[in-house]
Amino acid sequence: MASAAEDDLVASKTDGFKVGEKKTVEEYAKLDQNDESLNRWKASLGISNSPLLAVDPSDKRRCIIQSLALEVEGRSDTVIDLKVPGSLETLKTKPFIIKEGAKFRMKANFKVQHDVLSGLKYLQVVKRKGIRVGKDEEMIGSFPPNTEEKPTYEKKFSEDEAPSGMMARGHYEAVSKFVDDDDHTHLKFEWSFDITKDWK
Repeated sequence: MASAAEDDLVASKTDGFKVGEKKTVEEYAKLDQNDESLNRWKASLGISNSPLLAVDPSDKRRCIIQSLALEVEGRSDTVIDLKVPGSLETLKTKPFIIKEGAKFRMKANFKVQHDVLSGLKYLQVVKRKGIRVGKDEEMIGSFPPNTEEKPTYEKKFSEDEAPSGMMARGHYEAVSKFVDDDDHTHLKFEWSFDITKDWK
């Protein structure tokens, strides 16, 4: 049986929606080559004739989240490079600092390899003193494998505003994950942030 934390991190489902038949990038590229509207759709997905990035065939991951960052207007981004060993542990033990009332957003840099990634979503649950105070789900989209022309993807999430006031200040803990239409989890991590009166 799934825990309450696991239940919180389940992506919403649309009634009647079924994931389409899986195709390789080559199959998509050859699909109805004379259909102009289909060619525009393939171009919108980024399916092109640019050479694919070379990948390690032993690395079976389809989506690799390379970095996460906190973006605040007028301040330098706080970036966590997930290629560095121990970086996920740092996310939990070294909180992001966010000034009350500040507008901020998270962003992720990632790459896709091997096959088309369908319906990537970001799920997040925020708790304070063990009580859930927020749950977010944001569709990122579908992506073909990265190419030499487009070596990475960047997703900036919706802007948020930190709560204000003495009661809102303090330590928050979050659990987040990146999941696709096949319910495959590409990255799950715990992190934390502190809402403070001033920037530290």
